[in-house]
This record gives sequence, structure tokens and C-alpha cells, in this order.
Amino acid sequence: MQVFITGGSGYIGRITIQALTRHGIKVTALARSEHSARIVSDLGAAPVAGALTDTDVLRAAAGRADGVIHLGVDYTEGTADVDRAAAEALQDGAGSRPYVHTGGVWVYGDTDGVVDEDAPLRPPRITAWRLENEKRVLARAATGERPVVVMPGLVHGRSGGLVRSFFVEPARAAGAVPCIGDGSNHWALVHVDDIAELYVLALNAPAGSVYAGVSGQNPPLADITRALGNAAGCPGRIDSLTLEEAVRRMGPIAEAFALDQQFTGARARRELGWRPTRLDALADLAEA
Repeated sequence: MQVFITGGSGYIGRITIQALTRHGIKVTALARSEHSARIVSDLGAAPVAGALTDTDVLRAAAGRADGVIHLGVDYTEGTADVDRAAAEALQDGAGSRPYVHTGGVWVYGDTDGVVDEDAPLRPPRITAWRLENEKRVLARAATGERPVVVMPGLVHGRSGGLVRSFFVEPARAAGAVPCIGDGSNHWALVHVDDIAELYVLALNAPAGSVYAGVSGQNPPLADITRALGNAAGCPGRIDSLTLEEAVRRMGPIAEAFALDQQFTGARARRELGWRPTRLDALADLAEA
């Protein structure tokens, strides 16, 4: 089997390439620069030169593969339009073969306790654009295609991800970990190794399926910030921020970090046999 992946040189993409090759799957990966091409080549994937805006390249590469995983995002002006056109091109190329699209649990907004994929959708503004795109992706299941949406929680592990960028690195500079609100809100977490395995399994999922990629760990932010204080070398030092202060400092992503979310990943476990193994999130987050 050969899989074409976008975003392969990114944080989750690199680990996903490793997971695919570990399962005996050959990988081709979109690479928009020589640097990205070197990264995916070193991981054992064959680079395909192009960007997410190169829809002809995407369509052709998807057409040559046995399955597609779309992890890449272009965080520039017109993100929603670029993602929609890229997804359409990839699905055109994939046809009736598996197409795995990336969403994210932030689109559910605040949850009322522990919920699953059928919870109401109430996204913060930074992810609101995903709703229409994911609706379009899944609608093509009715035409005989095989779209699946994987919705990762907040991904951590291997000293990377948004938590490191927006919490640990600023804490190292300022001497205190930012905490939005009183810390009582929960984060739905998943280790990068585990979410990569879910992407591999999703290639064999039923058409039209949606899976929350969460490990079932939903610790409160107060516990998370204490762990991050250890990672940043400033244990016990917390910088409490109002949401307004956090938005001024971090941008609109602060609204997503302030969500109170608790999720179960039971559907992926039940239907795909997904078995997350990195289940001590606080210990992982505390690692320097």
C-alpha cells in the first residue's frame, strides 16, 4: 500500500510518516520547500514538490496513491479557501480510495461533561471555518467515496506542539506559566504517537466516519500549568490571565485554550481497535 500525505514535515506529520512506514506502508509526502523535502526523505517518504495551493499536483499525487491523509494547513490569509480547494483536489484524485481529513475537537466548543463525536458544534472563531469544509468532505461519502475525519485533541509529546509554543517557551522567558482563568477548565489531550496510530487505522474506517482523537485524559488546566512549570524550569510560578489578557498576548487561539472540554475516544477504540498507550499526560507535559 502507498499513502500520499500532506503536512508530512510538520509536528504530527513526521510521526505519522513513521507510523505508516512501521506498518509497512510506503509514503509519498507533499513538500513545499527543499527543507521539507529533506525532512520527509530522512523519514523514508518520497517527496512530491508542491504546496497546498497546487491543486493539480495534489490531484495527481492522490490519484497515484492507495490512500490519502490530509494533515497540512496553510495558516495564511484565506486558510479556509485553501483547505477547501486542497481537500476537493485530494478527494477527486483519491476517488473511491480512503481519504482521511484532519479536523479538531475545538470545533465542539465547551462541552457539558464528557462527550463524544455527536456533541453539538460550537467552535471558537479560530476554528469556525472548519465546519463547512468538513461538511463538504463528509458529504462525498454519499457518492461512493471514502472520506473520514479525524479530530485530534490538544496534541502533546516529543517536546513539540502548541502547548510548548504558547505555554512552555513563554514561561521560560518570563519565569511563570500563563494560565487562562482560574484553571478549572479541562483540556482533551492526546500524545502525538497515539494520534499518528489513529491516522493509520483511519485508512480502513467506514466511509463518512468521524473520530475524536483523544486519549480520554481531560485534566484541568490548573494541573496542566503545574506540570508545565516543571518543564519550563519555573515550578509553582503561575501567571494568571483573564481571557482578554490572554487574547492580547496569544491572539484568538487563547479562546480555544480557554475552552472547557472533556472527550471520550471510545468510538475509535471500539470501531478501529485504537489503543492509546501514552496515558500519563501530566508526566509527559512536565518533562523539560
